[in-house]
Amino acid sequence: MPWGLMVLLFACYCYQVQCQQSNILDFMLNFMAQGQADEDMEMSDNRGGPLLKEYDFIIVGAGTAGCVMAARLSENPNWKVLLLEAGGPELRVMDIPIFAHFLQMNHDINWAYRTQPSDKFCLGLKDRRCNFPRGKVMGGSSVLNYMMYTRGNRRDYDTWAAMGNKGWSFKEVLPYFQKYEGSMVPDAESEFVGRDGPVKISYAKRRTAIADAFVEAGPQDGIPNCDYNGKKQVCFSYLQATTNQQIRWSSNRAYLYPLKGKRPNLHIRKYAFVTKILINPQTLTAYGVTFESQGQSFEVRARLEVISSAGAINTPQLLMLSGVGPAKHLREVGITPLVDLAVGYNLQDHLAPALSFHTNATSLKLEQMFDVKEVVSLSTHNSFLSLPGGVEGIAFYDLDHPTDADGWPDIEIFMGTGGFDTNPALVPAFGIRQDIFNFLYDDIMRKNSNAFLLFPMILQPRSKGRIMLKSKDPKKYPLIYPNYFDDPYDLDIVVRGLQKCIELTKYPAMRKINARVLERPIPQCRKYGDVRSREYLECYARHFTFTIYHQSGTAKMGPKTDREAVLDARLRVYGIKNLRVVDASIMPKIVAGHPNGPVFMIAEKAADMIKQDHGYI
Repeated sequence: MPWGLMVLLFACYCYQVQCQQSNILDFMLNFMAQGQADEDMEMSDNRGGPLLKEYDFIIVGAGTAGCVMAARLSENPNWKVLLLEAGGPELRVMDIPIFAHFLQMNHDINWAYRTQPSDKFCLGLKDRRCNFPRGKVMGGSSVLNYMMYTRGNRRDYDTWAAMGNKGWSFKEVLPYFQKYEGSMVPDAESEFVGRDGPVKISYAKRRTAIADAFVEAGPQDGIPNCDYNGKKQVCFSYLQATTNQQIRWSSNRAYLYPLKGKRPNLHIRKYAFVTKILINPQTLTAYGVTFESQGQSFEVRARLEVISSAGAINTPQLLMLSGVGPAKHLREVGITPLVDLAVGYNLQDHLAPALSFHTNATSLKLEQMFDVKEVVSLSTHNSFLSLPGGVEGIAFYDLDHPTDADGWPDIEIFMGTGGFDTNPALVPAFGIRQDIFNFLYDDIMRKNSNAFLLFPMILQPRSKGRIMLKSKDPKKYPLIYPNYFDDPYDLDIVVRGLQKCIELTKYPAMRKINARVLERPIPQCRKYGDVRSREYLECYARHFTFTIYHQSGTAKMGPKTDREAVLDARLRVYGIKNLRVVDASIMPKIVAGHPNGPVFMIAEKAADMIKQDHGYI
């Protein structure tokens, strides 16, 4: 059944019977969870015939990086490549951009990690634990994310190079950004943009008046409008997203869909949970993997390399399970260490405690997502359903250097149409405690008001966390300690970001839509008085500590002299032959932006390095 028709039928159902919001959520989750055999075969099947005993390359994880690696390495027809993914197919309904938050509640396609309880952050979330959704599906987190496309700042990559990582300066990585970009953004700066790559990038055609007001407020605050993926990053803009103005453009769609029936040397195995990388303890050489699939165990050999592209949580877990990691910690859980490396350290992430605002302008509401007219408009690329999770606008500030027009931003503010009260699906997605939500919004929901959210996202956090094993059982989730606000700078800059969000409402563009911050304090912070006060906002940030799902750095790239380094500049694991990591784990310092785009770049560059190392280019 065509995906548009499936969604149309679903929307008509909800529209005609006037579903309650809770029923819509339940129906949506059940709808997405149903396996669809025709799509499974059509979109990304277990290609290449029966599983071989040996391949040239084994890639663990079909996420953003893994799909790129599989496509690029299989360009050599003489190399046999196996791509293993723990999850299933990317179903068509997942590609509707507005449904991003629903996907993060579906545990069939989401690892659904949670951090360890804390008394310093995530205090307003269930069990004082942050939700860490990660993709368990073909395309990985590029299927779950909000499709927000940013490269970061050129200084991010120059810093990587200055840390001892030769070949990773902005000048050297720019061609790889341009290689994968298939940008449809009309005003993108020609010197920097890529137009012919496989990953579609676009503005949404449909916009709300709230988005217009937000973008207009930038110049009124002294910040210009510009292409933030161009020469300068400090500016306001409509969001650039990994869509074609209609549907999500995941890594799976960009790199693997076009290969259907064209790459007999590329084998893809879904529902394949890798439990260990096989390493010869005498020669310290990786030679294969073991994985479980549909109740069976398999062992497959790699002639040339094993590549972990499992992401910043699964990659360190897998390395440690395989004997690569902190020796003392591995012994504590009963694993014999092969090499003593700082695997799991250097965990970095972006957080953003969203503020609620009300407005006289019309915002997107949950019922509009299931409006027949919006579904029909999707085919013309002019539907609210094409808004990436409802996010419409984005801004970058260098608050530490406000007079620097070419700054290195420390805060990003992104604007989402609709609020927690108008889209309750966000509540379980972020893990907000129901009692706090009810106190803030219960009576407001009955008024059917218009709202929007501003997320001040810290871009250069100084706090670092750690991933640890819970046990040597690969099915036991790892222990996640993000250590948010461990460095006091992070709390200070995020509070200044919250203050900037409130300050924006004083400008004419925002006054025109009567934008006003929600004055009702969360109960646990009422003692600090005014919701604009620094003390209140510090308390607020510690309660609504929302991750923006940018976990990075847990298998750090760096020179041998760096005690935290796990990989060299060619992404090879120190001390182990034929083992590489290619995903967000490798980042020595998190980028000042959303890392999905940079991970595409990392994978494109890594593919070329591997080809060079094995004499293909």
